[in-house]
Amino acid sequence: MDQTNYSVVVDEQVVVKWITPPVPLPHPTPEIFAHLVEAGFNDTAPPYAALTRAVDGREELLALVTGYLPEARDGWEWCVDEAETGTTGFASAIGRLAADLHLALATFPAAGTASTPAAARAETALVEALELTDGEDGAWLATRAARMRHELAPLQASIASPLIRIHGDLHVGQILQWRDGYAVIDFDGNPTVTDADPCQPAARDVAQLTTSLEHVAQVAIRRRNTPPAQAARWAAEAREELLAAYKARLTEKGRPDLLDERLVRPFEVEQECRELIYAARHLPRWRYAPMGVLRTWYQEENIT
Repeated sequence: MDQTNYSVVVDEQVVVKWITPPVPLPHPTPEIFAHLVEAGFNDTAPPYAALTRAVDGREELLALVTGYLPEARDGWEWCVDEAETGTTGFASAIGRLAADLHLALATFPAAGTASTPAAARAETALVEALELTDGEDGAWLATRAARMRHELAPLQASIASPLIRIHGDLHVGQILQWRDGYAVIDFDGNPTVTDADPCQPAARDVAQLTTSLEHVAQVAIRRRNTPPAQAARWAAEAREELLAAYKARLTEKGRPDLLDERLVRPFEVEQECRELIYAARHLPRWRYAPMGVLRTWYQEENIT
């Protein structure tokens, strides 16, 4: 079950994901599924059907039907296990998976120009995070705002890497570990960002994925009593291995241009701002995760 929809497994053969409430078409998932099939990308739950209905002359999406992946566990389970044990062997596989996804999405015919400048979007997220984060956390965050803005600065330059159709909400919770490997799911887009551009730099997805490793580390600290220093080392090592495998796969396939690595860090900072906004508006108990990440990044000795 996810935050806005619910899924039903039928006879361990198919999964019916009911969209609650139903949403008007067009919806990103059916068209992305169709394109991924055409592009030969198979590392997802096999798409079978979309259930729709007509209401007042408009079609609405009711449900998505996909194949069932045996023994599947999402990243908030299997990846937390990895953090607890300190193992990072999964990271290379996840990096290749993300690269293969982007290679397929890069051929999507809707690729084009993002309407909202990246710098403006990031600054808006930082301002909102500062406004919505109260108490001791808010006071601490305010002292780091200048440093965070400095790290967002690369977004002010023109983005040279191609804009492609991205996943839009790529975190470890969207990556299933199942009997035959890993699979990426949920192409609905980010439910916490309104009017998000479907075409953005691949670095946006990459940053969401790498920051989710940091969140896994925070979950391991809080729920598995993993020592903070050990969790931080694990997240750093997993991030490095994931990025190395991702870049190697792009190079192998002749598309190293898809990733401008200079954008990853500023997008990571923006993502943590968005996590704080999400926590303030929807899930207050989640604030510990982005705050834990930011306190790790901006320790006193690292402030200049």
